[in-house]
Order: sequence, then structure tokens, then C-alpha cells
Amino acid sequence: MKHKTLNKKILGILTSLPALALASYPGKITAQDSLSKTRPNILLVITDQQSADAMSNRIGNKYISTPGMDYLASHGITFTRAYCANPLSIPSRASMFTGFYPHQTGIQSNENVMLNPREFKSAGIIFQEAGYKTGYVGKWHIPFNPDDKASHGFEYMARIKNNGIDSLIPDAAIEFIKQNHEKPFLLVTSFVNPHNICEWARGQKLPDGSIGEPPPADKCPPLKENHARTRNESDIMTQLRLNYQASPMFPVGNFTETKWREYRWAYYRMIEKTDKLLVTILDELRNSGLDKNTVIIFLADHGDAQGAHSWNQKTVFFEEIVNVPFIISLPGLNKSMVCDRLIQTGVDLIPTLCDYAGIPVPSNLSGKSARKIFEEKKKKQLRDYVVVSDKPVQGAAINGIDPKPDGRMVTGEKFKYWIFSEGIRRESLFDIKNDPGEMVNLATDPKYSGDLKKYRSYLRSWCEESDDTFIKNL
Repeated sequence: MKHKTLNKKILGILTSLPALALASYPGKITAQDSLSKTRPNILLVITDQQSADAMSNRIGNKYISTPGMDYLASHGITFTRAYCANPLSIPSRASMFTGFYPHQTGIQSNENVMLNPREFKSAGIIFQEAGYKTGYVGKWHIPFNPDDKASHGFEYMARIKNNGIDSLIPDAAIEFIKQNHEKPFLLVTSFVNPHNICEWARGQKLPDGSIGEPPPADKCPPLKENHARTRNESDIMTQLRLNYQASPMFPVGNFTETKWREYRWAYYRMIEKTDKLLVTILDELRNSGLDKNTVIIFLADHGDAQGAHSWNQKTVFFEEIVNVPFIISLPGLNKSMVCDRLIQTGVDLIPTLCDYAGIPVPSNLSGKSARKIFEEKKKKQLRDYVVVSDKPVQGAAINGIDPKPDGRMVTGEKFKYWIFSEGIRRESLFDIKNDPGEMVNLATDPKYSGDLKKYRSYLRSWCEESDDTFIKNL
């Protein structure tokens, strides 16, 4: 495993965080409230549709500059192999805020349904019951009624809009931060961008304001190296692409190289807008002294294809879409560390939050704490694979063909496998160590039949353990 600059001093910070937080906590602590003496504040920052490498700390600053996100990375742990639960907003967020897989919540697409809070306890309720003050600012897209605080547990709510104005988020977050917190707090700041790239591709007015006109093509980011379609692509992926590009929701079928390069330019500008707003919140934490006792976790609900395999938006299993940012920034940690162990942000987020807060993880959750995954001294992965699910439903019918398949993806240390419930050649297998761009589908190559069987067995075992009815498609 690649744990950069890991030394005794850093391990001391990681393993004694509550004691560190107590020593530096600047706020008021009363005799009646002992929780804030041992538990840090938690700031959870979520962006919408941001790929794992879409930050200057990952790809340099030639085409993008994200000093806020870079600051978090320089004071924390960057997990390079974090995967969302589902490459679509509501099912992904449903998992993030309940700790259950999408097939367990029953939400696999952007459906207008509400979860039963007695069956699915939200992160807000878990932290509220543990004595934390809870706040949520920004985009919602979580399957609980935002007006019913008893169902989701967030006491402080501000400007809940699914496609709202990100620029309003810092003031609302700072208002919460400035409150006299006699208890530790959990604050969620949920940004819309870079989701506006969907409207940009359709030539629509951007909900969060203009980003200006792109420069000449030679000044824009280049095409993705994996812009071409996968060789030996499964028939279901070919059909899905046709159906999606026939829909006005995904009008990229006729994009030229220049248009795709402009797309990537626009995408980076939206991330930079979000980063500036994040910096405002980080400055307030620093100015108030609360940064000394606040764990910051940064992630996205899913990524964006950015033209990989001539695809835009999300909904399928390409690495640009399912591999998301996941950074844990810790008070007192002035080092940048990188970990390539597997994270599934849907089921692992709540156990991670609870671990840093000193809250018992609900016994009915199956995820793992990223803190423990990182601190584990063994070189072997703590898990052999993680599973992602999806259900592409947004395409348009072509000649009466309108596939809406269920899908499951398994990614492990070397290979990545996925299968859909529809199609003739339903499977894909990639050697992501040697082919990270997923350019060659190996599912029908006899040389990889053993690896194919291995990953099929991973998925079968997971379906059995998690009671997933998708097993009928294996």
C-alpha cells in the first residue's frame, strides 16, 4: 500500500485524535456537556458529479486550480480508490446517509420516494442521538422529507434546493459555525456543482450562473486519453449509448473534438467555482479556531465521464463516473498522505463519521470505517472488492428498443467486472492495473477466463451475503 510520509508523529495524531481535540478546542465547554471534551466537530463537504482526479492536487494546475481541495489533501488522507454506491445522485446519497446498499434501500434511480426513518436511520439522527448539534446546507436529494426534521435529524437546515445557488451556501454554513456550540457539531455542506455541466452540454442557462465563454480549443484541456470507445464493448453498453444520445438529456452524439475539449474546460470552471466557496468556509473555521477541533471529510456523490468513451454525465460504470474524491482532513496533521485501499462511500461513510466522533456504529450497518482501513498495518487489502450498482433509465427509445437494465460492478485490486441484466453479451472485464482507461473488454478473451470466473464468484458471494436478488442474473 502507498502510505506516503507515514511516520510515528502522524500515527500519533491519527490514533489520539480525541485527546488532541480536547487540547485545542476553543469553544465553550460546560460541566453539563462532556461530549465536546472528547469528540471533534465534523464538517462533511459533498460536491455533485465530481470525478476523483478532477482537482489540481491530483492532475496539476495547468487546466484546473483547486486550492481549497488541495489544502484538505495536504492536511489529510486521500483515498484514490473510493467508489460510490451508485453513479446517480439520489441512490448514491441514500446510501451515504443511511449506510445501506441501493438494493437494500430499494432506490436505484432518481425516484421521488421517501424512506421510512424507522427502518433507515439517517446520519443526522445517529449524530443527534449521540449529542451532536446537526446542520445541513445546500442540495438535498436525500430520500427523507427535508421539512420533517424528525425523519432526518438535521436541526439546522438552510436553502434546500436540488438545483440551487451554491453561492448562498457559505453564508448559511458560517451562520451555523458561528453559533455557540456547547456540543460538538456535524455540518453537511452540499454543493450542486459541477453538476451544471449537464445544462452546459444541452446549451441551457446554467442554474448557478455563467462561467463565461471557453477559449480557443488549443487552450482547453485535451480529449481524455480514453475518449475512443472500448474495444470489444458489450452489446448492452453500445445500445445504452445509442439510447442515451438519442435523448435530449444527453445531446453529445455529434460533439466534435473542439466541443468535447470545451466541455472539459467548462467542467473544470464549475469545480473551481465550488472550490472558492469551500475556501470561504475553511477560512471561517480557521479564523474561529474551530479548525483545531474539526475533522473535514470531502467527497462527491458520483463523477462525470468528461468524454471518456464518448460518454457524458453518469449512470454507467466507467472509472471517471464511479471513482470519486474521498479526503479526510485531520486537525494537527500537516502532511499529505495517499491510500489506495478500497472504499465504498455509500456504506463506509457513516462508519467513518462515527469512528472519528466516537459514536458506536449501528449494528445493522455492514460498512467499514475508512479510518480503520487506512490505519490497518497489514499490506493486504481489508476487503478483496467493493460492489457498485446502477439502473440506467434516462435514455430514449430507438426503434422500440429502450433498455433499462439493472447492473452490478465489482472492482478489486487488479480487475474490474460488470454485468447487466439485459443484452446478449452482458459482461465486461478490465485489467485496470494495465488498462486504467478501460479500453479493452477482456470478458470474451480465453486468457482471462479464470479472472472472469473469479469476479463472477465475488459478485455471487456478495449477492448471497447482502440478499441481493440480482443473483438471478448471474
